[in-house]
Amino acid sequence: MTSTLLPEQPAHDLTPPSNPATAPTVSTAQPWAARTWLLLVVLCGALFLDGLDISMVGVALPSIGSDLAMSPAALQWIVSGYVLGYGGLLLLGGRSADLLGRRQVFLTAVAVFGLASVVSATLSSPEAIIALRFVKGVAAAFTVPAGLSIITTTFAEGPARNKALSIYTVVGASGFSLGLVFGGLLTEIGWRATFLLPGPVALLLVVTGLRVVPRSVRSVTRLADFDLAGALTSTAALLLLVVAVVEAPTQGWASAVVLGLLAAAVVLGATFVVTELRHPSPLVRLGILRSWHLVHANVSGAVMAGGYFAFQFLVTLYLQDSLGWSPLSMALGFLPAGLLVIASSTRMDRVLARVSTQALIATGMLAFLAAYTLFLRVDPGLGYVALLLPTMLLLGVGFATAFPSINAQATAGVADHEQGLASGLVNTSVQLGGAVVLAVISAILAGAAATQGPARPDHLIPGMLSGLQVVVGITAVGVVASLVTLVVARRAAARA
Repeated sequence: MTSTLLPEQPAHDLTPPSNPATAPTVSTAQPWAARTWLLLVVLCGALFLDGLDISMVGVALPSIGSDLAMSPAALQWIVSGYVLGYGGLLLLGGRSADLLGRRQVFLTAVAVFGLASVVSATLSSPEAIIALRFVKGVAAAFTVPAGLSIITTTFAEGPARNKALSIYTVVGASGFSLGLVFGGLLTEIGWRATFLLPGPVALLLVVTGLRVVPRSVRSVTRLADFDLAGALTSTAALLLLVVAVVEAPTQGWASAVVLGLLAAAVVLGATFVVTELRHPSPLVRLGILRSWHLVHANVSGAVMAGGYFAFQFLVTLYLQDSLGWSPLSMALGFLPAGLLVIASSTRMDRVLARVSTQALIATGMLAFLAAYTLFLRVDPGLGYVALLLPTMLLLGVGFATAFPSINAQATAGVADHEQGLASGLVNTSVQLGGAVVLAVISAILAGAAATQGPARPDHLIPGMLSGLQVVVGITAVGVVASLVTLVVARRAAARA
């Protein structure tokens, strides 16, 4: 189990100990040392870049398509390529951090992310750009779970870990929100600037990380000890699932291509389960899924990401294509949610220490549901203050309460050697949840456009209300699941 320090014990600096394979544990008995804060800066910086990169490129897509003469179908692969690498390899990335060493995996992945950013900014070939977007997604798939597991194995479970996790997750959410603003500003300079910006920052994080990221144990020294079959089948299954989801809006959910991809993903998934049950050192110990805390966190993460990604997609198209907003104006319209999340970062550790994660997740889900339901009033005649601002504020409350709570609950009580697995699972749920719901919404919009025509100025986008209703429905399912979990948890606590 995760080790903790008694309250009267002093907090440790992160200077490598006499046994360099053992990571020190940080408590809140005393103020954290400067080296501790610098470690958090490195870990949070990597997550910030991930969110920043996704949202910046989304804002720049129209400029990229115009400059490189890419059709909308080809342009989507700049986003989908990243999703394929990220969503498909998160489980492998999380387990690799546990088995190959968190420090090694984290620093290597951040370096690859940075180099790919710099190179992609110089390219003019759409195929090469998409390929490097895939590489960056793969790098993020190793960076995110490794960084989260470094936090959960470095900071003692309880107030110290809650504080670190709240800062970490808030910075991640802030990166996505502020990326919209940076994307709008940098696109005015040129879309290549949005590709380039993460590169030098990532390389600076690597240089700093070499000094402050704790050393960790390699559990695997031979390739034969690694669950290669499990890694290949799980990765292939997730990749095919994501490809099917991405292709469904254009090919059709009932098409032979999509059904074939889904069938292949199911077969590979079943093969993966059989492999994990038989392997002496499985990539994913399936028994970890017996934890209802972990399952609830994963379901909540999938619902949260799926609802928000789809909502942002709908509103972005509406504001730019129907109302004629510029990318920067749209980004500033979303900014209040990010600012609210940032403002909460200094207090969420105290909230997590006093309120159960189940209650906080339920609160966040209710805020998301209220935000989306409120936006169903959408009408071109409604101004920003009357329509979008209240929704943005509620979304800020949702992210501030649910996001750090989901990560804290997913990793609480998990042994050190499985922290990467637990964080990989929850991040996989977030990424795949976002991809699946976004694909469903894209299919709805495509069908509506085929029958009603393209979007018209000062009108709702065809299929927009139907898409919003799906988002509300999916979020409502998450609310019900969270409330049921909260009731069960309180009854169990009362019996104890």
